[in-house]
Amino acid sequence: MSQTATNPASAADGFNPNANHAETAPAFFSAWDIHAYYGESYIVQGVSFNIHEGEILALLGRNGAGKTSTLRALARLDSPSVTHGEIWLDHKHLHTMTSYEAAVEGIALVPEDRRIIPGLTVEENLQLAQIVEPVGWSLDRLYDLFPRLRERRKQEGITLSGGEQQMLAIARALARDIKVLLLDEPYEGLAPVIVDEIEKTLRIIKEQGITTVLVEQNAVRALNLADRAVILDTGQVVYDGSAKEVLENDALRAEYLAI
Repeated sequence: MSQTATNPASAADGFNPNANHAETAPAFFSAWDIHAYYGESYIVQGVSFNIHEGEILALLGRNGAGKTSTLRALARLDSPSVTHGEIWLDHKHLHTMTSYEAAVEGIALVPEDRRIIPGLTVEENLQLAQIVEPVGWSLDRLYDLFPRLRERRKQEGITLSGGEQQMLAIARALARDIKVLLLDEPYEGLAPVIVDEIEKTLRIIKEQGITTVLVEQNAVRALNLADRAVILDTGQVVYDGSAKEVLENDALRAEYLAI
């Protein structure tokens, strides 16, 4: 039984000790009481949650709820500035690390704009990701996962279709030895058939034990894919529980997701 509350990480009356919050049972990846700012704008306001190894977590909320900012904070990017809180991955404290150090420990962020490098082919984008250890999946394994990329391996990356660029961005992340994949709006602007391919890929990644945090405006598709969901509202966690429960809770979806 999960909990819906303004701050589910608090020890307020009615807190469910069996819920998957950050101060309960040990987790593979944890955020605890994260606070972050863009300048003086207070964006992430005490976010806490746990993710167990191999889970897919849907991080949901309306526009402006703080989803992308939370992903960026987890990836240890310079902006937003994290002023308080802890981030743990496999017993290592990422909150004291730079984004580069966190990446070496296994965090990979695929941003909404994908950041395909101009002037490089598909294969060169992948090879560039493998220059520095630790190296992840081989090129052959990545091409098996994304046959379209094999067909276009000599094509300049930025000339690919939107769906193919998303495949390349995910493949580039897997070219590193990663433990947690952070995906920001991977379905945006893609045809349903391409979304189907991306979801199939994420299920394969899950089978390999990689943990995924998925930010997505197409909440229904994200919830059908995910094991669990965390919903944000104005930078705070208002729900932490099973994805299935969100799909079945009309009032919760209407209030926080407008679906």
